[in-house]
Amino acid sequence: MARTTPAIFPEVPADITCENCSACCCQLEVMLMEGDDVPRRFSTQDDWGGWVMKRLDDGWCAALDRDTMRCTIYERRPDNCRVFEMGDSDCQRERKLFYAPI
Repeated sequence: MARTTPAIFPEVPADITCENCSACCCQLEVMLMEGDDVPRRFSTQDDWGGWVMKRLDDGWCAALDRDTMRCTIYERRPDNCRVFEMGDSDCQRERKLFYAPI
């Protein structure tokens, strides 16, 4: 069942679902917290010694399946990914930035 949220930005669909999600959040840096159960191959240390989700040379999260644009470790995704809800104001803001003309 898709969750519907009010549109904050008119050009962003109000009803964002797995079928029309652009996975924009998968280009953000995701800090790992104590208790996160991410497979080690998807994490790396940042310049300050903190652990983050690894991103590949293309800028996308290493755990993102490029064919489906879905998380390959969804059940084990970090807490910071869990609180970033599809369709909420943070999601809509990232989508607006992602689709902004350069």
